[in-house]
Amino acid sequence: MKKIFFTVLFSSVLIFSAIGCNPTKENNDSLSLLLLGALASSSNSTEDLSCQNKTLNWTIQNSAADNVWSAVTYGDNKFVAIATNGANPAMTSPDGITWTAHPTSEGGSFISLTYGNGLFVTVSPTATVKVMSSPDGATWTDRNAAVLNSWTSVTFANGTFVAVSSNGANQAMTSPDGITWTSRTIPVATTPWQIVTYGNGLFLALSSSGKVVTSPDGISWTERNDVANNIWTGAKYGNNIFVAVSGTGIGNRAMSSPDGITWTPRAATEANTWTSLAYGGGLFVAISQDGTNRIMTSTDGINWKAQAAPEQKSWKSITYANKKFVAVSFDSPSKVMTASCE
Repeated sequence: MKKIFFTVLFSSVLIFSAIGCNPTKENNDSLSLLLLGALASSSNSTEDLSCQNKTLNWTIQNSAADNVWSAVTYGDNKFVAIATNGANPAMTSPDGITWTAHPTSEGGSFISLTYGNGLFVTVSPTATVKVMSSPDGATWTDRNAAVLNSWTSVTFANGTFVAVSSNGANQAMTSPDGITWTSRTIPVATTPWQIVTYGNGLFLALSSSGKVVTSPDGISWTERNDVANNIWTGAKYGNNIFVAVSGTGIGNRAMSSPDGITWTPRAATEANTWTSLAYGGGLFVAISQDGTNRIMTSTDGINWKAQAAPEQKSWKSITYANKKFVAVSFDSPSKVMTASCE
């Protein structure tokens, strides 16, 4: 609030200087409009930057069950994680610290998780039923995928769930509610799509063979120039830039793009198997399952800094919400790590 006040005050001083100390009636009208514009501009510049100038302090937390946790997200005022095994392969937490285990309607390798339109949605490449949804992360219901492909990633944006797969003729599907799904065609020969995300008005999908496609709606897709033939495992949009990390590759295991179309290779801090990427508080954070320093951070998606994890676990998925990063591991004993920006 102080930042907004001083921004508006400074803008007001400049405006008064421009029109003189004794403004006319006409200038009064112009002054009112200019002040409103200054206030609107200041109000729109309130992006959460709480993590941008901080060194994250990570703390280990206990998971609700010793499962292979594959994905974590946030919605409905809680963190939710999904696992590929266990009697209770879901867990929820109000703060990322204290977790409660829950059963699911379907067992199997559910590996991606998102939240939108009041539902958590998860997809699997190998389970009999390929999609599950839940209103609260605790009670899960089987859903029918559009086709029985190996679904690898799901996201939600602009009122639409979008999922991609690593095989099949129609390698994308969309849903307005996470329940009823429709097949979509990606105009590329069958490609192992690894990740789908959204930013700057575009859905973006990356494959493990260097293929890139974008879509404004998840329905019509456009092939873009190939990137490095890495297994791209994490992609996010933040700070006006798309950023991706990979688990393989010689040299550059990160890349960035202003539009999701033209990409520039970037050097990761180490040649780790980078598994996931989150953006929040003005900071990109990537995690890995191996290496000396299993965390790297960047404010711009271009220059990265290494950071040691609190434990050398196989970190699999990371998310950001409420000024906090939360990550889950998939090795035994499974753990959670958190870092607050408050």
